Amino acid sequence: MVSAMNLYDQEKFSKTLYQRMGDIYPGVKTLALYEFQYCLNNLIPEDGWGSVELSPTSAIEAQIKDLNFYKNIEFKPVKHGSIQLDSQVLHLTRMLLVGLALGDYLPDWVNQNFYFDIRASIFFAHSVDYLPELKDRFGGQPFLQFEQKQHELEVLHEIGYREFTRANKEVDTALMEIVETLTRKLSPPLFLTVIGPTGAGKTEIISRIREHLSAKGLNLETIEMDNFYKDGAFREGKKLDKNLIHYDLFIKAMQAIRAGNSAEIPRYDFLNTTSSHDLNSQLRPGKQSLTIHPADIIFLEGNYPFHEDEVAELVGMKIVYMTRDDIRLKRKWRRDIDLRKKYDSTYFVNRYFRTQFIRAVELYLPLTHACDLFIDTSQAAVWVLPEHQALLADIRK
Repeated sequence: MVSAMNLYDQEKFSKTLYQRMGDIYPGVKTLALYEFQYCLNNLIPEDGWGSVELSPTSAIEAQIKDLNFYKNIEFKPVKHGSIQLDSQVLHLTRMLLVGLALGDYLPDWVNQNFYFDIRASIFFAHSVDYLPELKDRFGGQPFLQFEQKQHELEVLHEIGYREFTRANKEVDTALMEIVETLTRKLSPPLFLTVIGPTGAGKTEIISRIREHLSAKGLNLETIEMDNFYKDGAFREGKKLDKNLIHYDLFIKAMQAIRAGNSAEIPRYDFLNTTSSHDLNSQLRPGKQSLTIHPADIIFLEGNYPFHEDEVAELVGMKIVYMTRDDIRLKRKWRRDIDLRKKYDSTYFVNRYFRTQFIRAVELYLPLTHACDLFIDTSQAAVWVLPEHQALLADIRK
């Protein structure tokens, strides 16, 4: 056990913490002690680790379940000309590190509420537990359950597409077979949407489902939901709801396609963040809409607004494709920082910490109440509504 006085001994503190962190995050064990000390260097308080005051675990739990905590996190706090880690996020990580070193915070409690990311060198709060909702709506247990192979990814500091795909192979194969079977047994035209958070693998699985269905001779069409956004200046700072999209045009387009007709939809200019239609959903002079033609399956690409009752009843297959927050973060390190070089890394950390909990509460949890299939790749589980399970008897065998 480390005493409060010994917290000012940086060497002893880091050695103690190195041993205890190895029990929490397997990736720490892949580092030498001096590499782990590099991770701590940017976290050391100006007055030393002994200056960190610990909050009771109950207070910390209340904080990380409060939406206002996340909404107050700054994306780009600047000091000396560079973006800094948000002060709340930094203080939380410092408390957890000191609490672990002192033995005041037990590893089981930390693991239950947080995950440690070695690239960011901070603790992130777990977002939402979907399991109670799944058990309630989906008959108490998964329709299919496979070996959980994402555990193999836990020691990695970042995850590439190949490792991720290998870990999810059985789940993804089952999903493609389920989609094909339901498509043939449900009446066309069938609206299908795959919904999931950033880094979950949604884009890749949609592409593979499309290839699979096309190879089976089915006619496909796509509606990109982002085309229904109203102007970016109008949406700035507002919560995503039906008022921020051309909602009426979306409903009319779906109704037209279900009746076997083509539909005209807005066209969004992502460069200028403007819509082809004005805020009253009227086509602007000189602008052109997009034409969507009838098909066997119409993919609706985007995360909103499929939990709205009016929309949910028009969509024949609503799929939530979910992956654990820490695995998604590792995917985004490889994709968005290493390869795309899309963000400043500190801005990226602040943004991820803030948005994942908010989106889980405001978007993905409501979608769990509306979806037909829930794919949990981290748990290697496929959840299917009871009313669809009878149509999939052959797959279960």
